[in-house]
Amino acid sequence: MPRVKRSVNAQKKRRKVLEQAKGYWGYKNSHYRFAKEQVEHSLVYAYRDRKVRKRTFRRLWITRINAAARAHGLSYNQFVNGCSKAGIELDRKVLADLAVSDPAAFEAIAAQAKAALEA
Repeated sequence: MPRVKRSVNAQKKRRKVLEQAKGYWGYKNSHYRFAKEQVEHSLVYAYRDRKVRKRTFRRLWITRINAAARAHGLSYNQFVNGCSKAGIELDRKVLADLAVSDPAAFEAIAAQAKAALEA
């Protein structure tokens, strides 16, 4: 039985890892053993931080909505409660964008929310 010669596949595997490690500092971009370890860590970080990015943006949107709502005499939770009572089904991303880019539209929504709270 002939022996298995892996040179092409092994080189391809190593080249793939070293391509992914391009831009890393020191041995991590040129030595397979160190590059492999760093690429594995980097992929873990990338997976984790895709989740963290969603959390971070949600925090940012809530902060912006809170600031805009307080300018109209409501706290964030009063504003959200008023929106749900008024039947306004805009998500936080859209509300935050309105608060920043179209304050007049946000003011109209805040007025509706305030009226729904008082009713």
